[in-house]
Amino acid sequence: MDNYAKHLFTDAVQEEQAKAGMRDRYAAVYEQRLRDPFDADARAFIENCETCFIASYGANGWPYVQHRGGPKGFLKVTGPEQISFADYTGNKQFITKGNLHTDNRVSLILMDYARRARLKLLGKARMVEASETPELAQTLTTKGQGPVERLVTIDVAAMDWNCPKYITPRFSEAEINTMLAPRLANLDAQLETLTNRLIELGEDPNALLSALEVSHD
Repeated sequence: MDNYAKHLFTDAVQEEQAKAGMRDRYAAVYEQRLRDPFDADARAFIENCETCFIASYGANGWPYVQHRGGPKGFLKVTGPEQISFADYTGNKQFITKGNLHTDNRVSLILMDYARRARLKLLGKARMVEASETPELAQTLTTKGQGPVERLVTIDVAAMDWNCPKYITPRFSEAEINTMLAPRLANLDAQLETLTNRLIELGEDPNALLSALEVSHD
């Protein structure tokens, strides 16, 4: 896998870094950056991702960014330096698909809002119809996925972890339920204890609740 800076730190970019006094720092930092295939952290991040953005550009030179999302696991590591995913039925504009006919280079940002983390990837993409490649379609099947039309495979040329600055934490319903589960369980236990105590005192918990609701109204 190439060094990320090799593809993105063009002469013009390096000139701007030098003006800001950052060129030497970036040269030193990226000299040591990952060039190996996906390690365990990268594989786990990719295969737990639910949100990513993929950029391509068309024959007229205009860039295009498209959101891709799905259930956890919709992105799969299918090789030492390769990721793949099932492309769900969309609005049928086919912009990304058409752009790949001009140039198959793409750039991706994979997001984990809960952890405030993002992974940037550069690669070359192939898009095929799911009906033409049933074996790959089966490999990329994910529980809870949308209707699959195409399959995308990206040979990753470079990757880079990005800083968490300015990423607003966001949580899925499942993540919120997991975080709240211990507290809700504790509240349920307290409610059960209070209910039993009221019964011991000869009170009707439901009647008391109704009275409180009337009083509140």
